[in-house]
Amino acid sequence: MLVVTSAELQAAAGALLWPFLRVLALVAAAPVLGHRAVPARVKIGLALLVTALLAPTLPPAPPLDHPAAFALVLEQLAIGLALALAMHVAFAATALAGDMIGLQMGLSFGTFVDPSHAGQSPMIGTFLGLLATLVFFALDGHLALLAALAESFRHAPVGGAPPPAETWRALVAWGGELFRLGLQMALPVLAAMLAGNLALGVLARAAPQLNLFAVGFPAALILGLALLAAALPALDAPMREAIARGIGLLAR
Repeated sequence: MLVVTSAELQAAAGALLWPFLRVLALVAAAPVLGHRAVPARVKIGLALLVTALLAPTLPPAPPLDHPAAFALVLEQLAIGLALALAMHVAFAATALAGDMIGLQMGLSFGTFVDPSHAGQSPMIGTFLGLLATLVFFALDGHLALLAALAESFRHAPVGGAPPPAETWRALVAWGGELFRLGLQMALPVLAAMLAGNLALGVLARAAPQLNLFAVGFPAALILGLALLAAALPALDAPMREAIARGIGLLAR
């Protein structure tokens, strides 16, 4: 007769529960996968599937009654969230670039109701965010996320030594790159818009009877849309660089 002890049950449960926490944190917070439009049941099911595929290849994990069980829970959640955050920076930089362009164009008030974020979203930032999502899939970013997740169990196994301090410092430094990347993407359009605004200012001084509010706003809007359309091919390279750097950080 097959006899299963409580210690064996706890060991088997621990081999699934600890990796599941890390996978679930990544799936719940990762770009695209963690979107509010994705149902919670789908996220949990995907996390269970990935855990079931990874579990046979992982080293033995501590049982559920481990003395530091609470610390293990926090550690697995932190590692999963850190992996997701490394990719979110690239998307946040793209959205920041769109917000700056929209503000310069006069479209900062041009928002629409976004049920996925339970609020309003700026138009240009949302548009560039969709482009970043397409670039993310074109670069197989979703596969890189899963590969980095599987590799994380080799470098930081459950119950082993936590990730070194250099890893967390690299993540913090990568977060600081958000503003530089966003400005790099938006700078060509911002510079051209600044030149257009200076031209409107000179025109207002030369013709004081000209209603600047009636002419300037449509002119800035048309110029901004034209510049954005012309700059879209050039925005591909910075987007690819940001996402590729995020993938490279995952590999580290």
